[in-house]
Amino acid sequence: MKAPKKRRNTPRTIANRNKPAFDVRQFLSSAGVATSVVEYRRAETIYAQGDATTKVFYIQAGGVRLSVINRGGKEAVIAMLGAGDFFGEGGLAGQPVRMATAKAITRTTLLSIEKTEMARVLHEEHEFSDRFIAHMLSRSIKSEEDLVDQLFNSSEKRLARTLLLLARYGTQDPLKSYPRFLRGHWQRWLAPPAPASIFS
Repeated sequence: MKAPKKRRNTPRTIANRNKPAFDVRQFLSSAGVATSVVEYRRAETIYAQGDATTKVFYIQAGGVRLSVINRGGKEAVIAMLGAGDFFGEGGLAGQPVRMATAKAITRTTLLSIEKTEMARVLHEEHEFSDRFIAHMLSRSIKSEEDLVDQLFNSSEKRLARTLLLLARYGTQDPLKSYPRFLRGHWQRWLAPPAPASIFS
């Protein structure tokens, strides 16, 4: 009778969950980028629609609301941003003036970066550039989700989604803080329906 083979205790590679977050301020400082820290009170305007696009901002703490106003004076909120988000980057794409108004939701600390400096570091620092592009793609996906939400969801679902985002602005997944059994229910209820085919 053969003796049972001994099982080797092969060490498993475990991802380091305690890896420090990417420090934008420290990275820009080490890259020689001139930045300044600015604080805003709740409801204070950071920049207004129509202002010149001279700076890009990074939220260190707090939150920012972006809104647009039409000629009739009607206001529409287009984004709610939190710590870790960039905004005001339209000047990097050639926009001469601000297309929206930015206001602090609560007491907010921002990192202010001159547009020319931001453009330079994006060209020279690949790690920073990769993270900035990932952020912009995430913002684009979020905008598409908001559009689908407006077009296809009921007012009740839109309200529920807005409340979730407001409660957890700045987090990538606002449902993570809820118990697992509730997450599935919320995801099924809030998921936008697939657009109906024009051939159906």
